[in-house]
Amino acid sequence: MYSILEKRRLNDSMTSMVVEAPFIAQKAKAGQFIILRVNEFGERIPLTIADYDRVKGTITIIFQKVGKTTLMLDQLNEGDAILDFIGPLGMPSELEGYKKAAVIGGGAGCAIAYPQAKALHQLGTSVDMIAGFRNREIIILEDEMRSASDRLVIMTDDGSNGNKGFVTDALQKRIEEGAGYDLVIAIGPLVMMRAVCNLTKKYGIKTIISMNPIMIDGTGMCGGCRLTVDGETKFACVDGPDFDGHKVDFDEAILRSRTYKKQEDEATREYHCRLMGGADHA
Repeated sequence: MYSILEKRRLNDSMTSMVVEAPFIAQKAKAGQFIILRVNEFGERIPLTIADYDRVKGTITIIFQKVGKTTLMLDQLNEGDAILDFIGPLGMPSELEGYKKAAVIGGGAGCAIAYPQAKALHQLGTSVDMIAGFRNREIIILEDEMRSASDRLVIMTDDGSNGNKGFVTDALQKRIEEGAGYDLVIAIGPLVMMRAVCNLTKKYGIKTIISMNPIMIDGTGMCGGCRLTVDGETKFACVDGPDFDGHKVDFDEAILRSRTYKKQEDEATREYHCRLMGGADHA
């Protein structure tokens, strides 16, 4: 069992938790993830390691309440425990040797982009961070992202924070201003990452994305997280989650991401009904 030491609501749909996991904290690196199971009734889901503290032996996870399991996880509070918490999994991000990087996060993807920016910044890389949200009410991790970068630009779809537009608008502006990026990292919805990759490909800028397809065991055995990269089948859990964004088959990845949408929606509705009825378990 893994104790929840801190719980913080970032906005109406996103929650941050600090979990006691000393063995994982000792080995965790930027870009890696854990797989958890809330209780014996739960499914296994992957969540990126948003931060870690080797001294305190803790792992920070950030999740959006979008389905049954994340709703179950959000029902837990400080002092409660998560049944299974396995990691670190996946290949660490390769971040050494870059002079100027843009790290781009879209919505919940900022929780994954933040540790990438932090690691680059600690390596001495000059980091611009660009974050995108629908509106200012759902902006998360602003202070953390600012501390992990030399420049932070936050865009909103509706312009409610004073910067209207998409992350690609801000990225193109910085490129045209002569930012001189030798690396772009983009993490967020698949359509956003595809748009970033289409832009950077025109400028010949190396672009890394973090893929989070359907995943079950996290060891490459189930094949659920497969995707096509440069014409070859790869598994996000063991070959990634980072990949060259210019080589990923986004059309296939987007199609596969919708495979179980009907079942996921039904499970979420059922869990909501059980919560309303006061049931303890899904």
